[in-house]
Amino acid sequence: MSTLVHPVHVPPGSLRGRVTAASSPKTRQRKPLQPVDTNVSSYDRKDPFAAFNTLRKLLGSLTSRIGGCQFKLTPEEHKLSMHLLTIVEPFVGLSPSRRTITRQPTEILDAISFHIDAKRDLLSLGLSCKRMYDVVFPRHFEYRVVRCKISSISVWNHMTVHRSLAQNVRRLEIMDERASHPIVAPSSILATDTDLESSDDELGMHDKQERFLLAALAKMTALESFVWSCNHSLISIDDIWPTLLKCQTIKSVEINDNLIFGPILADERAASSTRPTILPDLRSVAFRSTKHSYGQSKFPDLKRVTNMLHHCPNLEVLNIGYETRRPAAIPRVDDFILYGRWPSLRVLTLVNLSCSIDLFSATASSFLLAHLNLEVLHLDIGRTGPLASLTLPPNALPRLRELKSSKEVANTIMSCPCIDVPPRPLDTIKGVHLGGQAWDAGFFENVKRYAVKRLELSGFNEFDDIRRLVECVPKLMWLDVGKRGGNVTQNRAPVTISNVVEWAELLSQLPDLTTFHGIRFFYEASSADASHSGHRDGTVNITLSDRSRIKKNDEVASVISWKCPKLRRLDHWDDPTKVIVLLKNADKDGEGEKVRWEIRRVKAG
Repeated sequence: MSTLVHPVHVPPGSLRGRVTAASSPKTRQRKPLQPVDTNVSSYDRKDPFAAFNTLRKLLGSLTSRIGGCQFKLTPEEHKLSMHLLTIVEPFVGLSPSRRTITRQPTEILDAISFHIDAKRDLLSLGLSCKRMYDVVFPRHFEYRVVRCKISSISVWNHMTVHRSLAQNVRRLEIMDERASHPIVAPSSILATDTDLESSDDELGMHDKQERFLLAALAKMTALESFVWSCNHSLISIDDIWPTLLKCQTIKSVEINDNLIFGPILADERAASSTRPTILPDLRSVAFRSTKHSYGQSKFPDLKRVTNMLHHCPNLEVLNIGYETRRPAAIPRVDDFILYGRWPSLRVLTLVNLSCSIDLFSATASSFLLAHLNLEVLHLDIGRTGPLASLTLPPNALPRLRELKSSKEVANTIMSCPCIDVPPRPLDTIKGVHLGGQAWDAGFFENVKRYAVKRLELSGFNEFDDIRRLVECVPKLMWLDVGKRGGNVTQNRAPVTISNVVEWAELLSQLPDLTTFHGIRFFYEASSADASHSGHRDGTVNITLSDRSRIKKNDEVASVISWKCPKLRRLDHWDDPTKVIVLLKNADKDGEGEKVRWEIRRVKAG
C-alpha cells in the first residue's frame, strides 16, 4: 500500500529559497582583481617576464571597471605602463636593443665571435664593450692566423690541450726552419718549454715535432687556409696531407716544397689507388717549388700533384709553378692535361712546365674546351714548336679576360671565333714578345678585335714595334714594354731628353694611359734630393751634379705630363720596388698647374 506524499509549500523568504538562489551560477559574484602596484621603482629592468605579466594584468583590469572609468588608465597607471613597455620592448619590439648582446651568457658571445673570420671585424667587435673585449681578444683575435715553424712544439701542444681554442684557427702557415719571417702565435704561448722540446737524438726530435703538429692540426676543425713552406725538414707534406683531408672546411691550400714534384714510390702508388676523400669546400690550390736546390729531383713530374688534385673536384683557382736551376729537368704536363677536369675552374696558372709535341695539340685543345669558365689563363709550357700546333674549336674560352702566354698561343686564342655567344671580354694580355714586322703582323691583327686595357710585353726589338702596337690598342691604360732586345744595360740607363720627347709623342696617342713601365726616363738622384720629390726648398745642400740631375728630371716630368695628361706612374731609375709618380698642383700665381714627381714604394711583382 503506497503512501501519498503531498508537496510542501515553501515561502519565498524561507531558508531553502535563500540557499537555492545563492547557489545559482547566474547570480555568482566574480572574484575581485588584486590591485597593481603603481610604484615604478619596484619593477626590475632586467626582468622582462615580470614586467610583461604586470602589464597584462593592468590591461585586463580595465574591463571590470564601472561607468566612465571603464577602459581608462589613471595617471599613475599610465606612467607605470610606459615604464613597463620600455622593459619589454627590447625583447619583442622591431628594433633590437644595443644592450641586449651584453646580457647574453659567455658561451653565446663566444659562439657569435666564432662565426667572424676577419681580424678587422673581430677588432671592431672586441672594442665595442668590455664584455666583448674579454671574450674576443683572449680566445679569438690571436688565434685566427697562426704562422709557426715545425719546431714550435709549445704552440702545437697548446692547440692540442685546448681544443676550444684550436677550432678558432682559420689560417695556418708552416714556415721553413731557415725562414726569417716573424712567428705569429698567441702571445701567451710564445715562451719555449724545455720539457716538451727535450729529446735524446735529432731523429727522435723530428718524429716528436711531427706527432705534435698532426695532433694540433686534427683539432683545428674550422681551418680554412693552409700554407706549407717547409722545404728544409725531414717531415714531408705527404705525412701532413692525410690529416688535412679530414678538415672538411678547408678552402685554400698552398704548398711551396720541392718534394711535391718528386717521383712517387711503390707504396705511395698502392695507397693512391683507393677511393680518394673529397674536400667539397676547397676552391684554391697552389703548388710551387722553391729556389733552393734542396729536395729537387733529377726527374721531376706531376704525378704527386695530380694525385692530390683528385681530392679537389670543385676547384676554382689552380696554380702550378716549377722553378729550378737545371734547365733540362722540367716536369711534363701530359697526364695532367689529359685527365684533369674541373668544371668550376676560373683561374689556371702553369709556369715553367713542358709538354710532348705529339700529344699537345689534341690534349690541350680538349682541356681548354672542357673549362669554359676560365677567366684568367697563364700558360707557360714549353717552346714555340708545340705551341704553334694548338688549334681550338669555335666558342672556346668564352669568358677569358686575362691571358699570359707566348705570342703563338695568344694568336690561337684571340683568333678563335665566338659564334652566337657574346664576344670574349679579353682586356689583359701578358708575356708576348715583339720580334719584328713579319712575325708580329698576325698578333697586331688579332689584338685589334679586343678592347685591351692592360698590356705587359716580355720584350721588344725596335721602337717601331711599339709604334705599330700603339696604333692597335687605342684604349690602353697600362703598358709595360719589357726589355729592349735583351740588352740589360741599355734598359738600366735613362734615355736622353730627345728620346723622352719621342716616347712622349708616341704615348700621347693613348689618351687613357695611366701607367707606363719598361723605359727609364729619370736620372739617378741622391736620397736627400729624392726626398724632396722634385720640389727644392733650399733646406738641403745639393751638389752641382745632383742639381743638374734634378733639373733634368723636372724637365722630363714636364714633357711627359704635357704630352700625356693622365700618365701618373713611371719607372724608378734603379730600384724595381719603387716608382715615380707624377702629381699636379695649382701654381702659386693661379696660372696653370705645376708638375712635381715623387718616389713611392710598391709591392714587388
